[in-house]
Amino acid sequence: MKTILSLFTLLLLFTSCEVEGELTRDIVEEEVSNEAVLRSTGTFNPTGGISGSGTVKIYQLGNAYTLKLENYSISAGPDLKVYLSKADSPSDFVNLGNVNPDVTYSIPQQVNLADYPYVLIHCQQYNHLFAIAALQSN
Repeated sequence: MKTILSLFTLLLLFTSCEVEGELTRDIVEEEVSNEAVLRSTGTFNPTGGISGSGTVKIYQLGNAYTLKLENYSISAGPDLKVYLSKADSPSDFVNLGNVNPDVTYSIPQQVNLADYPYVLIHCQQYNHLFAIAALQSN
């Protein structure tokens, strides 16, 4: 009986956690260059039961794109991630990493930004959407 309980606990542990996407990159702890061009902006709208605000900006410098959260504030939650998403729900997305408004996120070069018109703040552990920002081109 102990063995079955131990196996069940291990199975539950491994299935309750999600692995970050293949395209996930480390965040870059630096400011956006003065030479970078602002390409897209969006304003976060929190989902039901969540309070929050802020904007997201996507910059281009050469062939590289970065994402920056500005004036960002949201209800506390575990395992919050920043997603570039094809829809206003976390069904087809690129995971950029853990939410941290003090850093700049590097967007993988193979990502076509035209295919990802949303930025989501999502609790990966409990599969709960916290906020949605629809991107507008500048």
